[in-house]
Amino acid sequence: MAKLRHIALSVSDCDRAAKFFQEAFDMKLISRRGDRVVYLSDGTVNVALINREGRPLGWDKDELFYGIDHFGMWVDDIDAACRKVEAAGAKHVMGNPSRDAHSFYEIKYRDPLGNLFDLTTSGWAGAVKDVVPAEPAQAAAKEPAPAAE
Repeated sequence: MAKLRHIALSVSDCDRAAKFFQEAFDMKLISRRGDRVVYLSDGTVNVALINREGRPLGWDKDELFYGIDHFGMWVDDIDAACRKVEAAGAKHVMGNPSRDAHSFYEIKYRDPLGNLFDLTTSGWAGAVKDVVPAEPAQAAAKEPAPAAE
């Protein structure tokens, strides 16, 4: 099964967006690529804040775009995953798998509605592929009491 482990947002100011994610959601800074890309994580999902000046990959409209740029799925078998998304109507945009287990790669696709997404078997920094769910008793103990009506 594919695991959603990466979300990329088109932002106008990476530093300001990163500060918000760190303060509001206690996300940890993973790395930066200059002033155009910041990677954060909540310990399970990698969040990329990308400043492409309102022009995400493949954006050809006059107005600028800020918001969800793309998402990424961590898969076990890249060849099977590519066949499956293509059979479901996705179109290959760019990228190829790497057979080097120590390298990072993404294969980009567009779904039938035009949404951009990545497939990879190598994951993203700060993301965890397989999360172990809490035991039901532990999860129930951590849930807040319902609010009084």
